[in-house]
Amino acid sequence: MTSGVRDVAQIRLDNAMRLFDEFVQATVKHPDAATLRGLERRFAERLQIQPSYWSQIKGRARQIGERLARQFEVLCHKPHGWMDQPHAGGAAAGAVAEEPPHNVPQDDDERFIVGLVLTYYRRHPQRARTRLLDLLGEVLAPAPPAVAPATKAPPAAREESGELWTRSQAGVAPLKKKR
Repeated sequence: MTSGVRDVAQIRLDNAMRLFDEFVQATVKHPDAATLRGLERRFAERLQIQPSYWSQIKGRARQIGERLARQFEVLCHKPHGWMDQPHAGGAAAGAVAEEPPHNVPQDDDERFIVGLVLTYYRRHPQRARTRLLDLLGEVLAPAPPAVAPATKAPPAAREESGELWTRSQAGVAPLKKKR
């Protein structure tokens, strides 16, 4: 019986997050981290709950009960019982679940990081581009090939991996030339 309760709790949480995403999309075209924090407060007001309570729901410290689920449905103009049914995020019986796009933030942490990066980029585009490429280059650059201790990698292999990274950077470079 507890697994059924846990399933309903997870479905309601997923649906509440879906409602928040719909609210964000309807309110702001390109949200940054600061805007998202303000939107969470406004979303909580729309649901007639305290922002701290919304935060506890998102953090799984609180569950959405029957009465609150019905309140969400009424205030977000959803049919009765909508919060208790899996929607686009979950797979219906016999249906194939649609995979979310890999380049769209999937949770609050990812939205926060993307918002920070966008805010930084919008304030200082050239500096952000350079610093982010340097930072990501450390992670995305191919690791030097493992070589047995008795031999060293041939200079051609070292040059080839460096050349690969240079070409990768050139492919991401801005379309406009520096003045």
